[in-house]
Amino acid sequence: MSQAQAILRALQQVCGSSTGTPGQPIALHEPDFSGTQAWAYVRDCLDSGWVSTAGQWVTRFEQELCARTGAEHAVAVTNGTVALRLALHLVGVSADDEVLLPPLSFVATANAVAHLGAIPHFVDVEAGSLGMDPPALAAHLEAVAERREGGVFNRSTGRRLAAVLPVHVFGHPSRIQEVRAVADAWGLPLVEDAAEALGSWSDGNHCGLVGAVGTLSFNGNKLITTGGGGALLTQSTELAKRARHLSTTAKLPHSWAFEHDAVGWNDRMPNLNAALGVAQLEDLDRRLVAKRRLAERYATALENLTSVELVAEPEGCRSNHWLVTLRFLADDPAEAEAQRLQVLEAAHADGLLLRPVWRLLHQLPMYVDAPRGELVVAEGQACRLLNLPSSPQLDEGWSS
Repeated sequence: MSQAQAILRALQQVCGSSTGTPGQPIALHEPDFSGTQAWAYVRDCLDSGWVSTAGQWVTRFEQELCARTGAEHAVAVTNGTVALRLALHLVGVSADDEVLLPPLSFVATANAVAHLGAIPHFVDVEAGSLGMDPPALAAHLEAVAERREGGVFNRSTGRRLAAVLPVHVFGHPSRIQEVRAVADAWGLPLVEDAAEALGSWSDGNHCGLVGAVGTLSFNGNKLITTGGGGALLTQSTELAKRARHLSTTAKLPHSWAFEHDAVGWNDRMPNLNAALGVAQLEDLDRRLVAKRRLAERYATALENLTSVELVAEPEGCRSNHWLVTLRFLADDPAEAEAQRLQVLEAAHADGLLLRPVWRLLHQLPMYVDAPRGELVVAEGQACRLLNLPSSPQLDEGWSS
């Protein structure tokens, strides 16, 4: 039996018979509303007529997010990219600034920077969590940054370094406290991209609550989906107040007058979407248990294969295991990439829709000229990673 066949057989042991429909492909991460009050809550929106960007379900959704994460404030918006763009704006990022972020992330992380007219500046990741590497960040800042009147600047480009934007990749918490220590030493605000990390904790802090502001995504492939949707999390009353104001077109409260005091955005989440979110947040604990059991089943199925490993939950953390991720261990990255392709081809032919990691952001055409440090680890890891089907309903105990 070849290595690819052995890996495929192990994956089939976990999810090959769990679709319930013979011949139906097993997707990467599918939404599921079974066991929830989703239909009743959405029907309430339709019956009441409150379907747009106001209504009780938006308020309840934000309250539930606070209760689940420990945030003082949550502001629900239309998607995760919008949440990131607004968060960066809140901490002072503006046109021609640079924002430090890792290249191993979904394109939205860099796009949110670019939407403000700012420039992504890439810093390497560490192999364990796949998140931003604190020593790499510290060394890179020492090499390129200088403090002068008005802030911290890139000596090479002359542009201001305006923020640090780490990512909690695949639901695994990054080394966020260490990243914050570096950011604090340079006086740089920290914004956390926790789009994939609802239900993930590090040293007693929910992801997104170590920096000034964090963001979540509720896209269709996330642990909780509102169809589209995102949210900002913060402990700052002032930042939350500004976020709520700017995301509602900066309209001043009045019974009938349309007065606006700033350039704002129409970003607020509709009531319909929030109703879906509330129904699933009520079911969050069951989903997290199912995700953990699924990850453990993958680990058991793969434990005798020495050529691969699962990206592990970091020590001292609790991950939501959003996407269980396989890592190929061959010394030669090209060999690892070839092995990954073999498994991808075999799995897709069998209806298991595995996915390679995103193309690294600095390799995309719009960001090839962006400033960067050495990205040796990111480039060495991206070719090795393979996301496995991770829907909570693949867990054998999901319906219990």
